[in-house]
Amino acid sequence: MTKPLFITFEGPEGAGKTSVLEILISELKPLLGDELITTREPGGNPISEAIRAILQPAEDNGMDERTEALLYTAARRQHLVEIILPALKSGKVVISDRYIDSSLAYQGGGRGLGVDNIWQINQFATEGLMPDLTIYFDVPPELGLARVKANRQGKIDRLDKENLSFHQTVRQTYLQLQHDFSDRIKIIDAAQSLDQVVADTRELLLKTLKTRKG
Repeated sequence: MTKPLFITFEGPEGAGKTSVLEILISELKPLLGDELITTREPGGNPISEAIRAILQPAEDNGMDERTEALLYTAARRQHLVEIILPALKSGKVVISDRYIDSSLAYQGGGRGLGVDNIWQINQFATEGLMPDLTIYFDVPPELGLARVKANRQGKIDRLDKENLSFHQTVRQTYLQLQHDFSDRIKIIDAAQSLDQVVADTRELLLKTLKTRKG
């Protein structure tokens, strides 16, 4: 059995990570076939998708910040049990659009709940499982939010509508995480053209995939 790999894509609003992932999946699928599992957070299974609907309404639903953090963590646990762990046990490559770093950046940093606090509840939920590689797509919040407004009309959620200082704090938290965990988290300049971002990401992914047969 080939070595399993767990890869996550992270980034602030408007970084373009989902678009990049969609392009690269079309390239990786012919190479990996059913060994490639792609998923997203929150979501990936019925329970987590139901939680996603609560967490990402179009309008503010008055949710308490700690409730939000706990719901993201609960969705992550179910996602892990149903999707990620079985795939890794089968030696597959799992690529997830968001994972624990999103909670650290958005709830720990942006919401001001504390990165250490969010880390602790997620350690309980994930039993310490961390990605082999996290690709962080970095973009200034002003540019990211402008992209959101230009390209996601009708799909803007509560987080998109937060003020600029919230998004600045989210980005700074991501950058601190990348500094602290530079062996795991690799940074991509997402302010570049889409073609260049895809090329840089492809290079990282292919280098990591080579380690499966190490």
